[in-house]
Amino acid sequence: MTLAVAGVVLGALVAARASAAPSPHGLSGPDVPAGVTAGIAVFDRATGRFTEELNAQTQFRSASVVKLLLALDVLWDLGPDYRVPAADRTRLEAMLRSSDDGAASYYWTQRGGSRIIERASARLGLTGTAPPPAAHPGYWGYTALTASDTVRIYRYLLDQAPAPVRDFVMGNLRRSTRCANDGYDQRFGIPSAFTGPWAVKQGWSGFTSGGCTADAGTPASTSAATTATHRNRSATEAAPRRRPTTAASAGTVDLARPALHSTGTVGADDRAIVAVLTLHPVGTSYGTAYSSLTRIVASLDVPGAQRPPGAWLGTLGSGVRVRADATTDSAVITTLPAGVDVLVDCQERGQPISDGTRSSDWWAHLPQYGGYMTNVYVDTSGDRIPGVPVC
Repeated sequence: MTLAVAGVVLGALVAARASAAPSPHGLSGPDVPAGVTAGIAVFDRATGRFTEELNAQTQFRSASVVKLLLALDVLWDLGPDYRVPAADRTRLEAMLRSSDDGAASYYWTQRGGSRIIERASARLGLTGTAPPPAAHPGYWGYTALTASDTVRIYRYLLDQAPAPVRDFVMGNLRRSTRCANDGYDQRFGIPSAFTGPWAVKQGWSGFTSGGCTADAGTPASTSAATTATHRNRSATEAAPRRRPTTAASAGTVDLARPALHSTGTVGADDRAIVAVLTLHPVGTSYGTAYSSLTRIVASLDVPGAQRPPGAWLGTLGSGVRVRADATTDSAVITTLPAGVDVLVDCQERGQPISDGTRSSDWWAHLPQYGGYMTNVYVDTSGDRIPGVPVC
């Protein structure tokens, strides 16, 4: 069967992908791949103590994690009943669940830009958070943020915020969609490393990525310009997200290296707060960073977390489709970022697939995606994955 029928475009194996599977927590501290800079903080709400801290006071550009502060700034102004107007509800839900940039830009412009960050910092006692550099006043994603301050934001939401504010923000984070409204797969880090319950706000900056197949539950984009961009974007390449400039232009905050962040809560009753902020070498692919960040998160001591069973394996190709069943006639659930690692819990025989070099009638089941991909594009020898059971 040809590549076109299989619905994938074979590319070279991404040489820089994470070569090791996520390691069990607590063995030797955070498992940070070479060349990656990480700021990490894990807080156990049951004991009131941190279980992990690494570079927790180091500033990173926030990317979309700053949307937590944008949402809070809106909610704080709603009055004692915190009734969210319909227009704001649409924007806020899209911004929190699907990381909608149009909504963030709307609030940044309407509510005073950097003054939003100043208000939130004062109200929440944030010590490492700062507005974007003066040279980039409109770049809300260049807001400086630390892992420690990120934990403070979640602790406020969970333990101090009025109940309507807590329930609105955390409720939307629990409904985080696989595909963001700019076409990026945002299930890296916490959602890949752990089974639920979890709630997440992710962030990314400086990457290009294959278009993520839209979830049926993804809130619509609130920006006409963003909608047009999505309409005109090819299925295999997403537009760059706020290209970084040079590190020298931002003082201590690195704007040059691609950034990928996973933040949120894990476990019953939001037992653990997890903040992992990362920078990757220039030129790192989205799939490689996705795998590296998931590897870091999976190595952490996160109280209350449940780790899914299975084997972590690399993938080959670009635009590889995950399907509802082991056949190309079944529905496409999503497409994978090039070179990303995937969790495989079992494999089953299905439709034979060939790309001209490799062939197999075995398909890997990916529990984190709820679907199957052909073994042709799993980085393993032979047509069947050794050591992985039959479904």
